[in-house]
Amino acid sequence: MSRQNSKLKDKVIIITGSSRGIGRAMALRCARDGAKIVVAAKSTQEGKLPGTIYSVAEEVRSAGGEALPLPIDLRSDETVIDMINTTMKTFGRIDVLINNAGAISLTPLEETPMKKVDLMMTLNMRAVLLCSHYCIPHLKKSGEGHILNLSPPLSYDPKWLNNHTPYTMSKYGMTLATLGLSEELKRYKIGVNALWPRTLIASAATQMLLGQEAMSSCRTPAIMADAAFEIVTSDPTQVTGQTFVDETLLRSRGYQDFEKYKVDPKGELGLDLYIEE
Repeated sequence: MSRQNSKLKDKVIIITGSSRGIGRAMALRCARDGAKIVVAAKSTQEGKLPGTIYSVAEEVRSAGGEALPLPIDLRSDETVIDMINTTMKTFGRIDVLINNAGAISLTPLEETPMKKVDLMMTLNMRAVLLCSHYCIPHLKKSGEGHILNLSPPLSYDPKWLNNHTPYTMSKYGMTLATLGLSEELKRYKIGVNALWPRTLIASAATQMLLGQEAMSSCRTPAIMADAAFEIVTSDPTQVTGQTFVDETLLRSRGYQDFEKYKVDPKGELGLDLYIEE
């Protein structure tokens, strides 16, 4: 794409949990369009999983964007405030917030330590409110701001709560925040939407939960990155309060080749949680 026609040129995008997986893919997709990416995550050193905020920042720069790697702990309000202040000092604006970071434990309440429950409620639901709270004053000035939360469509079917009530509550809380903030912020031309994958996405979390053999049933994070790009480049006065599913959204935008997203060309795709056939 010609940089003159770039929709995100010089736009400043904060992506939490962007040191690997879906967050990293979103950072690189937006960087290819000339965005300035705040790579915000806990990973400052290589650990059990590959990728740090610094390695992704280098990838962002190689892809054509600017990068600001910032360590963040979403359990600490102070680190979020520092992130916002440093972003404003460095780039002078904030146009998009993508709340991608989160925690997962697909366990019944009886088998879920309250420390884990607190972690999911904090990193999933509360983090959306925390990051949004401090970004909103700056998003108002953007004139076309976006908040994107990675959370599922709402359903009252109890099967989606069965055996993992705490996790589902935390994710549904993110979606409820999406709907509420959309109403609160529409007068400021800030679009607030949610995005969820139709199929399993290849990530460390998926491998941890389902094992290596599940990878052949996955799509790559690139499909979520493309879907996120379509949302944050939309007119926020027209696209807000929506709970998007990646494939459905991309088909509505004219995407036709979905084979390119498959990890295993011969694999049979598995549906993600909260998705009906």
